[in-house]
Amino acid sequence: MSTDSRAGDDPGGVPTRYIGAMLRVVWQWVRDEMYAGVAAAGYDDLNAAHVDLWRYPGLDGLRPSQLADHVGITKQSVNDLLGHLERHGYLERVPDPADGRARVIRLTPRGRRLQETIHGEARAAQLRIAAILGPRRFAQLHSSLELLTEMFS
Repeated sequence: MSTDSRAGDDPGGVPTRYIGAMLRVVWQWVRDEMYAGVAAAGYDDLNAAHVDLWRYPGLDGLRPSQLADHVGITKQSVNDLLGHLERHGYLERVPDPADGRARVIRLTPRGRRLQETIHGEARAAQLRIAAILGPRRFAQLHSSLELLTEMFS
């Protein structure tokens, strides 16, 4: 437990780490696990930033600007990452049928296989967390995070 005076207090007044800091640690572990699994599956032309673009449910059909908002990085950074993915055959940026000036991301078959790998690694990380917590605590965590996600998104 942290004794940092800037940390939050639990209901009993005992200093504790902020929940955001703890969520970040868990998220970083999940991210590292996902990237390690992707690299082990042979996608050695990618880095963790490329894998980060695949937030659930995926990026197929999004405009690059929507993806930038979704993952919280600049449009320029997204376009740099998409350019790499496009050059390596994972996706195409095609004209948006609703607005010919805009582009839409479309996954290639290789990109869909990568997406399946990323989602599989995310599921595997979730199962490892469930095994650590046990069924009851995992169900509580999951339902609490679902509630918060609905409230904040």
